[in-house]
Amino acid sequence: MISLNAVGRSHGSRVLFRDVSLRLSPGRRVALVGPNGAGKTTLLDIVAGEQQPDTGEVARGKNIRIGYLHQEIGESAGRSVIAEVMAGAGEVALVAQRMEELQRCLDSDDGDDVLLAEYGEAQHRFEDLGGYGLESDARRVLAGLGFAAEDIDRDVGLLSGGWMMRVALARLLLSRPDVLLLDEPTNHLDLASVTWLEQFLAAYEGAIILVSHDRDFINAIATHVVELANGTATEYVGDYAAFIEQRQQRLEQLRAAAANQRRKVAHTEQFIERFRYKATKARQVQSRIKALNKLDRVEVPEDRQKVMRFRFPQPPRAGRIVMTLRGIVKRYGSKTVYDGLDLVLERGQKVALVGPNGAGKSTLLKILAGVLGFDAGERLPGHNVTVAYFAQHQIDALNLDNTVLQELAGAVDTSKVNPRSMLGTFRFSGDEVDKKVEVLSGGERSRLALAKMLADPANLLCMDEPTNHLDIASRDVLEDALVEYPGTVVLITHDRHLIRSVANTIIDVSGGTATLYPGDFEYFAAKTGVDLDGRGAAAADTAVVPAVQSDDGRAEARTSAGQKRAQAERRNRLHQQTKGLRARLRVVERDLGKAEAEVAELTRALADPAAYGDPEAVKTLVARHVEAKDRAAALFEEWAELETRIEKVVASMGAG
Repeated sequence: MISLNAVGRSHGSRVLFRDVSLRLSPGRRVALVGPNGAGKTTLLDIVAGEQQPDTGEVARGKNIRIGYLHQEIGESAGRSVIAEVMAGAGEVALVAQRMEELQRCLDSDDGDDVLLAEYGEAQHRFEDLGGYGLESDARRVLAGLGFAAEDIDRDVGLLSGGWMMRVALARLLLSRPDVLLLDEPTNHLDLASVTWLEQFLAAYEGAIILVSHDRDFINAIATHVVELANGTATEYVGDYAAFIEQRQQRLEQLRAAAANQRRKVAHTEQFIERFRYKATKARQVQSRIKALNKLDRVEVPEDRQKVMRFRFPQPPRAGRIVMTLRGIVKRYGSKTVYDGLDLVLERGQKVALVGPNGAGKSTLLKILAGVLGFDAGERLPGHNVTVAYFAQHQIDALNLDNTVLQELAGAVDTSKVNPRSMLGTFRFSGDEVDKKVEVLSGGERSRLALAKMLADPANLLCMDEPTNHLDIASRDVLEDALVEYPGTVVLITHDRHLIRSVANTIIDVSGGTATLYPGDFEYFAAKTGVDLDGRGAAAADTAVVPAVQSDDGRAEARTSAGQKRAQAERRNRLHQQTKGLRARLRVVERDLGKAEAEVAELTRALADPAAYGDPEAVKTLVARHVEAKDRAAALFEEWAELETRIEKVVASMGAG
């Protein structure tokens, strides 16, 4: 459908990427990964035709429909959410609009046979396109993305930026283009919505290119991973886990090749130095000098990548009880979010707030941080507690006219913190500290906002989606720092990998309650029946009545008629019965990715005319190619069988 051939793009003197070649066909799902500023969004723009490459060419099939979800969207108003989403439904929306126009004409001129005939044809076309099911499809998509039934008829202009982004995503998904371009589609979604989107895209028949820093999301969607780094693009077969393994193998091969090349170059240079002035060796010396000048040096990409490196400042030691909430009541107009909420946080807890959209996670985080008032109750910080709060609005609050250095220096005590050193740990080095904030990418602004928060030590960190816009390497370093941090952390994130790696306490926020589970994500899953992949969150599909406070301060939810217990037990049985199958499935998927990569490599080798100079080598190459294809076919059959067995277990338990 779309192919890129030797595409290159530069910004001024800086080369973003060069010689990028990529093919898109139905069912192919490509994840673009790489550090912030590598050019991932620019490449999406080129595929969409919104930017032109400096070199190379882009070929698009005739009548190909491309749908593009940008990181930033324009504001709209005047239409309801459902109307805005349905307006993007492609041809069916145009036919519906024409039917409305014809209906108005017929109402004013009842006897026009030509109009009646055209209306009849439009009606048939509308039915063929599935138009009569369009509204129900739109409502299903909106529900999957977290919209409550009462919000679907609201004016889009009244929504926040995050919810407007969801409207744009719903409109795009409903239009069913041939090619989907998704730039950070999960940034404004909660866990339940991310899971729904994964399932939707898994069944999508078109091609997909996505930019995401959520490795779990990539694992669920991608069939190929393209890494943009150091101005080049390298394609890998499989999901993110397969990409990591294959890249490591490739880097080891490059290191070995680079070391071998260095040895040969050293020998050549020794020969040149030894015989440079010997007449009988002059021709050989000149030949070797020319060979060195023409030599294509082997480069190891990771040697040139910068990685964010920092540790949280050592905070002052707080008392054992860090924060107590008693009888908190919080309302927004006529809507009551909390009515008598009690919660106790202790030193050293790493808390993840989970639950459906609109349940009050951000509200609870803001109350804990002291940046949001409440209508009744008490917020009691513990002894010597200091609070730092990070949220997406802090990125928007950066002064665009400042330089990076000015922005940080104005927020810290320069007698205690060296702003340049602090910025260096966040990958702002040299002249980069003199860049204006307005020219920074989303990831760079996130790093700067984090630097401002961390420059002043605090022993209670309240963080709302701290990994948004950060590349995966930066997420890994933030994750390591949070694990080592000696204070208390409360965070909201849709990044399941971050929750599994950091959290030692889960708080399930739903139904006006905050139920504390004193354990990691696996403990929470065992207690609630939530799948560790994020599927089937109990909080999203059961009604929870107000919590009862136990003697040790932990809230335990009651349910009506034992419904939640029965559902949790069923999910637990399902998880136990399919756990072994899913574990084997992950191994087979990994091995299948490696086998397919080997087949592709051997196919390229057989296509090289130089390979046929040695008949014995060709014979060996062909045998390896046949063996690799057979192995890939066997693994694919096992993969299909495992999928079928898992589906049968799910169907037999009525949990599909």
